Amino acid sequence: MRVVIVTESFPPDVNGVAHCALQTARHLVDRGHLPLVVAPATAAGHGPDALAPCPVVRVPSLPLPGYPQVRVALPSRRVAAAIAEHRADMVHLASPFVLGVRGMAAAARLGIPAVAVYQTDLAGYARTYMGAGEAAAWRRIRSVHAAADLTLAPSSAALTDLEAHGVPRVKLWRRGVDTLRFRPDHRDEALRRELAPGGELIVGYVGRLAPEKQVELLAGACGLEGVRVVVVGDGPSQAHLTEALPGAVFLGRRTGEELARIFASLDVFVHTGPFETFCQTVQEAMASGVPVVAPAAGGPLDLVAHGRTGLLVPPRDVTAVREAVRSLAADPDRRAAFGAAARAMVEGRTWAAVGDQLVGHYADVIAARRRRPVVAA
Repeated sequence: MRVVIVTESFPPDVNGVAHCALQTARHLVDRGHLPLVVAPATAAGHGPDALAPCPVVRVPSLPLPGYPQVRVALPSRRVAAAIAEHRADMVHLASPFVLGVRGMAAAARLGIPAVAVYQTDLAGYARTYMGAGEAAAWRRIRSVHAAADLTLAPSSAALTDLEAHGVPRVKLWRRGVDTLRFRPDHRDEALRRELAPGGELIVGYVGRLAPEKQVELLAGACGLEGVRVVVVGDGPSQAHLTEALPGAVFLGRRTGEELARIFASLDVFVHTGPFETFCQTVQEAMASGVPVVAPAAGGPLDLVAHGRTGLLVPPRDVTAVREAVRSLAADPDRRAAFGAAARAMVEGRTWAAVGDQLVGHYADVIAARRRRPVVAA
């Protein structure tokens, strides 16, 4: 199968959309398919896509004002040309919003089926950044995804939201996790001594440092005796958070095996953002054998078994976050049981398994296209 993956983000970007697009391309290559990636051009200074598993076509882009880590594609004929020249059987649209809309239009003109993967809570971002615009965001989401043959939602909450807002033809497609990279035996006692020289309990957050992530909710945990908060990631909120989280250790962006060591060396992982359609870092923490505290909203509702693998707390509640951390800090046996159960829960959620599910969705869409009645001109 010849597949064009049109994605709003791709490595070297570090985010859920980029990671999922990369894993999708890798899986397609591993299964003998022929993918091509179309993505926004990276910032100046980044080299060619040497680590990509397949060819990558880069479209001119500009940094998002106020958030230069995010780049937005400019109008370009390269999208349609790439799809046509690849002789695509399927167009895969990863979190379509700007570049994906062009990919959708090109697929429609060329008569190629398209699968759209919903990954970004644009309505939640509209509330966070503009204080309004949620209805307009849903109109945009609905118009984009309604044009696809199939929309894939990453969680039960996302699927419910999409259907409630009139998006047709939605199915569930969860994300995989690298259980070989993220695993408990990467726990590093030397790293733990470096991060918490007084032997403190290490509570970690991994992700973008941006307003929608609400990382400042860790302030209560920072005030707990015997607790050291460690923050991994970068973004526009970093300067604010260094003041809002006194005593926290900020490690900046970390990736690969180094990130896996950090995850496994935590005692508790806390995710604070209420707008997650999935939340990959929760899965990575679970694969690392670490108990999770997360908001009872969005993707974490599917991932965290409250009272068995972690604790779900009311969204945007700094006191609830602090008390959840306090309760786990006081009970090492409970932390160990939660961590073991978390690892066991995700062991079958490999990228190979979910990648095969995706290829099955492609096949179903192509078969449905072939069954459509021919309309006479």
